[in-house]
Amino acid sequence: MNNQFGKITTLERVLEYFHDGMTIMFGGFGGVGSPPTLIEGILKKGIRNLTLIGNDTGFPHIGIGKLVSQERAAKVIASHIGSNPFAGKFMQEGKLEVEFSPQGILMERIRAGGVGIPAILSDIGVDNEIVAKNKPVYTLNGKKYLVEAALTAEVSIVYAKKADEYGNLIYDKSARNTNPLVAMAGDITIAEVGEIVPLGRLNPEEIVTPGVFVDHVIPSKGVDWKWAWE
Repeated sequence: MNNQFGKITTLERVLEYFHDGMTIMFGGFGGVGSPPTLIEGILKKGIRNLTLIGNDTGFPHIGIGKLVSQERAAKVIASHIGSNPFAGKFMQEGKLEVEFSPQGILMERIRAGGVGIPAILSDIGVDNEIVAKNKPVYTLNGKKYLVEAALTAEVSIVYAKKADEYGNLIYDKSARNTNPLVAMAGDITIAEVGEIVPLGRLNPEEIVTPGVFVDHVIPSKGVDWKWAWE
C-alpha cells in the first residue's frame, strides 16, 4: 500500500487539528459507530470547552460520552442526552449548554451543512419552547416554520469498517447510522477505520462515503461498544 493520496496517517498527526474551544461533529448512535481511538486521543490531549455535535451524548464510558462525563464539553447539540446521566447533571448545574434538536431535523441540519445549504424550514417543534428557543420563525403559504440553521464543524470524526487509500468508506450494519452525513459536514473529516485496503479492493457498489469527503484515515485500535445482540 503506497498511500499515494497521503490520506492514511496516524493518530498523533491528526490530533494536531484539535484544540480548546473548537467544534467537533461525531458519528455514532448511543456509542455504536463512534470512533473510540480518536475520542480517546482527544481525551488524552486534554482539550476543553468543546462544542460537540451529534445524535446523542453516548454513555459515560462509551463513545463521545467520555468527553462529556469528564467535563470537556461546554456545549452539546444533540437529539437526546438521556443515556449519559453526567450530561443531565452538568446541564442542571449550568456547566453544560444543551441545544436539543429532534433527531430527524438534526440529521437534516447536518446534511444541509454538508451540501452547502444555509438552513432548512421545519414545522416540528414550532410551538415547543425548548425546540423553538432563539430560532427565527418564517411564514410560508400561511404556515409557520422554524428556520433551522445548517450545522458544520471544524472537524468531523467518523468510524467505518473499511477504507481504501483514497478514503472511500464502507460501514458495518447499524454502525453506519449518522456517520455518512457527519463525514460531509466537517471542514476536515477524519475517519477511523477497522481495515485499510489498497485502492481498487473495495466494491464500488458498496462504498457509502466517497473519498472526496474524507481528508485523513487512521487505523482503529478497536471499539469500546458492543452490538445489541452481544
